[in-house]
Amino acid sequence: MGDRGTSNRSEVTDFILVGFRVRPELYILLFLLFLLVYAMILLGNVGMVAVILTDPRLNTPMYFFLGNLSFIDLFYSSVIAPKAMINFWSESKSISFAGCVTQLFLFALFIVAEGFLLAAMAYDRFIAICNPLLYSVQMSTRLCIQLVAGSYFCGCISSVLQTSLTFTLSFCASRAIDHFYCDTRPLQRISCSDLFIYRIISFSLSAIIILPTIIVILISYLYIVSTVLKIRSTEGRKKAFSTCSSHLGVVSVLYGAVFFMYLTPDRFPELSKVASLCYTLVTPMLNPLIYSLRNKDVKEALKKLLEKKNTIV
Repeated sequence: MGDRGTSNRSEVTDFILVGFRVRPELYILLFLLFLLVYAMILLGNVGMVAVILTDPRLNTPMYFFLGNLSFIDLFYSSVIAPKAMINFWSESKSISFAGCVTQLFLFALFIVAEGFLLAAMAYDRFIAICNPLLYSVQMSTRLCIQLVAGSYFCGCISSVLQTSLTFTLSFCASRAIDHFYCDTRPLQRISCSDLFIYRIISFSLSAIIILPTIIVILISYLYIVSTVLKIRSTEGRKKAFSTCSSHLGVVSVLYGAVFFMYLTPDRFPELSKVASLCYTLVTPMLNPLIYSLRNKDVKEALKKLLEKKNTIV
């Protein structure tokens, strides 16, 4: 039986991404929707990086993290969206075995890196509000680079483990992945391997990744709220909360969708696809909007950049 599974797995050269189970005439509408969202992701995140790089006033730890957040959002949405849009027009909807491995690896790398980066951003806000006099000392350039590099390193290690674990499974049941990109849960559904050990290891790996980031974020915000409530002036409290509300909004959307996707029973594939849209496309689209619309410094820097371009023209 083991030889048969291995043989069948070796014969798999490609998969079929089923995508959304809708009427064919709706594919055009979905394509246009994906195209619009992806265009907004490109415009918003490239614009955010450009503003941060060109304005000296934004040369601070918070904006260094924000620039990397935009970079991550840009890349992991680009791993998913283009292939999904191509498949709306493709009859075969196929993706090569190597392409599926690459897509899962890159997506896992960037989504985990974003989780750790959001934890680093929460720690940054904690230091800024709770220890403002020591902020420039504690949040040194060296520490900021180490936190960002650590986020990518953790993402890479996690991705190598998750991808290796997933593609050691035997795929002899079917080639059709009931999703719009290669992800662990849909791949499990078409595997004929015993998934008991795989699920224990996968769950343990997810817990090791998610729990530390959640704990850092929760503890940081408990201290932040405690400190802000001690501020006597209403204006001071409002200003302190406004610096954290954008980050808290991004964390809520991302982790809410991820928890729904991976911690609920895998009984409703179509619902899982909708949840996946939240963190693959909706979150990367909303992040630049949340930070730019609620941030006075970013709005002023963007205005300055646009005025500079108009002057050159």
